[in-house]
Amino acid sequence: MAVQTRSMLSSVLRAGVAGVFSGTLGMAALADPIPEGYRAGNVEVVGYVDAAGSSPFKMSLLQAGDTWYMYTSNLFHRGWSILDVTDPADPKVVKFIEGPENTGTWQVDIADGLMITALDALSATWGGDPDAPHAPEAVLIWSLEDPLNPRRIGSFTTGGGTHRNGYFGGRYMHLAANHPDYRGEMYMIVDISDPSNPVEAGRYQPGGLLQSDPGPYDRARLHGPADVRGDLAFLPFGGAGFIITDISNPANIREISRLDFTPLFGPTHLGVHTTTPYLAKNLAIVNGEAIAEECQEALNFAGLVDISNMSQPRLLSQFPLPQPPEGEPLDYFCTHGGRFGPHNQNQLQHNPLVKNQDDLVYLTYFNAGLRIYDISTPINPQEVGWFLPPDPRERRGPLPRGALALQSEDVLVDIRGNIFVSHKNQGIWVLRYTGE
Repeated sequence: MAVQTRSMLSSVLRAGVAGVFSGTLGMAALADPIPEGYRAGNVEVVGYVDAAGSSPFKMSLLQAGDTWYMYTSNLFHRGWSILDVTDPADPKVVKFIEGPENTGTWQVDIADGLMITALDALSATWGGDPDAPHAPEAVLIWSLEDPLNPRRIGSFTTGGGTHRNGYFGGRYMHLAANHPDYRGEMYMIVDISDPSNPVEAGRYQPGGLLQSDPGPYDRARLHGPADVRGDLAFLPFGGAGFIITDISNPANIREISRLDFTPLFGPTHLGVHTTTPYLAKNLAIVNGEAIAEECQEALNFAGLVDISNMSQPRLLSQFPLPQPPEGEPLDYFCTHGGRFGPHNQNQLQHNPLVKNQDDLVYLTYFNAGLRIYDISTPINPQEVGWFLPPDPRERRGPLPRGALALQSEDVLVDIRGNIFVSHKNQGIWVLRYTGE
């Protein structure tokens, strides 16, 4: 992106008003230069967008004619970005939507021409002011009839915000919802058959989430999103483990099974962070999330769960631990700065533009970048590709707290074979897997 266009974007961001679109950016700018210093194995770099003045995080896609649009949430900037990724070698930010002040705008999902965006409480760790006002809504619902001008058509309030939500099209959206009566996020299904008047259809929480009842799962929280396949919802429920539920009747969500991963693995409040079912092979890809910097916590896990018997899931295998690149010390990832451990997978596979799950797993690993695993032999998964960007050169937000190290955040793989990876304090890299 040319310097003039970067300046334009920064001015647009500063001038934006909550809930109002900034102007569309010019499309004639040159592609952003690809930063030097990256390292890779079986991965090539296709393009890069700096997204100056913002901090892109979660990503989703929409195609309008021949144009591919990417919609992103932001980690440190309150609002959502729209990018043109038609040419993966030349992705461009074309619009920014200002979000509410002092409110996390971290999550986004798209289906059936609608976009849902989450609003979340913002702690001081993430640059928020706990004593200042924040947005009361938990979810905003937008029409994408005009892709460059999303129109807000509804909202829903839980009384405490939401984290990573899922919308798979049709009648229901699936929330990781905070509520005044509960500690942490619970699972809530909301009927949006009338998007202007969303209505709760049902909720589920493991025992012990009531404020008045600590119970055995007092560190449980649904990170989300719920991954819904037919009448089943696969839930990454933090300290309560990996949970499978029957949602054929949303008013009476029934737990089928639960596989606990704590306290052996990872921090107890995020024991299970992400789960993606791979039903063709009776598997679920499950991982925790690294929280503490420089490995100052229990080992985090990423691996495969056998769900051939839904009522008795079992841990089948773990992914190999990423190894430092050639020439680096063996403790490189734990001493380099930032978090080291798994984070997000290529999810949102209900989106027809997102690559469906096959025998390759794409997983961001914070300061170990992107890791790609071959799970064709589920009992013994193998790492077959990896990508390490250079460390960022500027702080766009307060994290990581220590050294300004790379922190790969989210990954999305489209049906064209492009791998989009977002980072704290950096833009979005566009990659391709070059292995067999």
